[in-house]
Parts: sequence; C-alpha cells; structure tokens
Amino acid sequence: MKIIILGTAYPYRGGLAAFNERLACELQSQGHEVEIYTFTLQYPDFLFPGKTQYSPDPAPENLTIYRKVNSCNPFNWCKVGREIAKKRPDVVVFAYWMSFMAPCMGTIARKIHRNGYSKVIALVHNMIPHEPNVLDKFLPPYFVKAMDGFMALSESVVKDIEHFDKRNCPKRFSPHPIYDHYGDRLPREEALSLLNLSPDFRYVLFFGFIRAYKGLDLLIDAFADARLREAGVKLLVAGEFYGDSAPYLNRIKELGIDDRVVLCTDFIPDGEVNRYFSAADIVAQPYKTATQSGVTQIAFHFEKPMLVTNVGGLPEIVPDGKIGYVVEPDSKQIADALHRFFSEHKQEEFEQNVREEKKKYAWSRFTEVMNELM
Repeated sequence: MKIIILGTAYPYRGGLAAFNERLACELQSQGHEVEIYTFTLQYPDFLFPGKTQYSPDPAPENLTIYRKVNSCNPFNWCKVGREIAKKRPDVVVFAYWMSFMAPCMGTIARKIHRNGYSKVIALVHNMIPHEPNVLDKFLPPYFVKAMDGFMALSESVVKDIEHFDKRNCPKRFSPHPIYDHYGDRLPREEALSLLNLSPDFRYVLFFGFIRAYKGLDLLIDAFADARLREAGVKLLVAGEFYGDSAPYLNRIKELGIDDRVVLCTDFIPDGEVNRYFSAADIVAQPYKTATQSGVTQIAFHFEKPMLVTNVGGLPEIVPDGKIGYVVEPDSKQIADALHRFFSEHKQEEFEQNVREEKKKYAWSRFTEVMNELM
C-alpha cells in the first residue's frame, strides 16, 4: 500500500518523533511505500516548555520526510489536505497525541476524504492528555469524527476514544512496541565510566522529560528512606525539565539527599541513551497518570527491570513480581519496592524474565494489527 504518516518527525525530537520514524521503517520493510508529513511549525513557543523542539541528531536515513504542516494556520491545513488527496494514498495515518492538534489534523483529514479513495486512521497515543484542560472536552470530537478507524497503544486509550466516538468506528489495540534504535546495551562498568558515575553504588533511573504527572517528586521523597541510603542506592535523573525545576531541587535539599541524587537534566541525545539504561539497575516510572510510556519500551530493549505505578496502561505492560513491581503512586510504596528489589537481589531474575517478556512487543506484531485495521 501507499501510506502517509502525518505527525511529528525529524527535525523534531522526542519519543513521538522516534515512534513515527520507526513505524515508517517497519512498514517499508514489509513492502509498503511510506512518506511522512511533519511540521514546519509544531507548537508556538509559548506552548512548548522545553529548551528546544529540535533534534541535535542527523536526519534518519532512508525515510522520506516532508515538512509541510503548520499547526496554527487553517489555510495551510486546507493546502496540505488537498496535496495529500491528489497523491491518492491508500491510507493516511494521523499520529495524534494532544487536543491542540485536533483542528489541524481534523481539517486535513476532511480534505483528504474528498478524493473518495483514501482511508484515514488515527494512531492515538493519548486521547485525553496527562495534564488536561477545558479544551480537551471540545476539540477532540472534531478530530474523531474525521477518522475511519483508530489504533491505540493501551486498553485505557481505547476506552477514552470510545467516549468521543459515537459512530462505533473500527478500533484496534496493540501495545507500544520496543524502542530498539538506541544502540546496544553496554557493559555496566563502561556505561558508568562514560557518565562519570562510581561503580560502588547501585542506580535507579528516572528517564525522560520531567513533567508534573510523571511523579519525580514521589521518587525523590522515596529516597529519603534510610534503607536505600544504607543499601548504597542513588537516583539517576536523566531528562529535561518541562516546567519549574525549583520544587524538585528544593525538595532534594530539604531531605538532605543531594549526595544521592545525580541530575543530568539536559535533553539526552539518541546516541547517549544506552549509557543511562546500561548504568541503571532498575528503571522507575512513578507516574501519577499515564496511558502508556515509551520509557517502558526502552527499558525492555535494554532488558532492565522496572518499577511502575498502578495507573493507565502501565500495569498491562509490567507483570508485578515478574519483571518488576507495580505500586500505587505513593512514596512509601515506591521505597518499599526498591528496598525489596535490592535486598532480595532480584536483578538477575527479573532481567531473565524481561528477555522473554519483550518478545510480545516486536514491531512486526504491532504492524500486523495495524495492517488488519488498514
């Protein structure tokens, strides 16, 4: 088939861009003709809390990416929609993640429909954002009504889609596939050396953009537990602050754990991601709300145990007591689980189980379900 993916991609950075590019590669490997349409303007600067929207890495090879879409310009939406309609793709996949994109994507989809040939489906990462606002009640229906079908990455997102979809369109669910493009796992000693970390400590990794819903504050409070200090465990935070850093930094000082928290709070380039996961003993995702998380799938790639909270689709992916722990979003429960992990020496057992569990999340399985929908 001739497939166009419309969503964020290079030169933009982050997990969603990585997902779309990896999906395009997988579809191409199956013989489909694939193009990506991405943004000339993704967000106005005032809506973007980070330092930059752009990737420092080189452009991905063997992908056709057009920068055409202005998320704020209705005239552009109509133009892009007509351009794609003239190409007569079999399917256009709209990679949707926030309500702000609903008018843009919904309008482009309606223009494409006018060719009477192309089908449009939504690949929905989040139907309702982690940090919702009043617009999340009014904008999504405009997007949902323009779609012929929906692909979701967790059962919780399917339920969110059903809240807006009154036409009972086809829906499919397949878990977030593994992010396997970050290189190989490094020997622990090599990774620690590259990060200038002491091999005398064990490390809990918090990875990714730091936003309020991700619960880093809960993890910081958990590290006030004396048992973790006695066990020689440090918290390794790798990711950029999306918001005010002061509450986190102040809390670290108040608790007197400055010496047990390592902050690497710049954006982590793709070529350095393997250092952090290879250095970690366990990956913690203490989220307060969630649908699914790309961080989980990076952890699977590097075969690392995980601690997640019992929110959204996270418990669907991490079997409690098999490859990690599922706890409530509570600092004491987080501390208890981490203490259990280190005191009972669970790392080797969990890593062996991760190697088996990760087979469920191959990209070929994801695209098999997507092909059924298409």
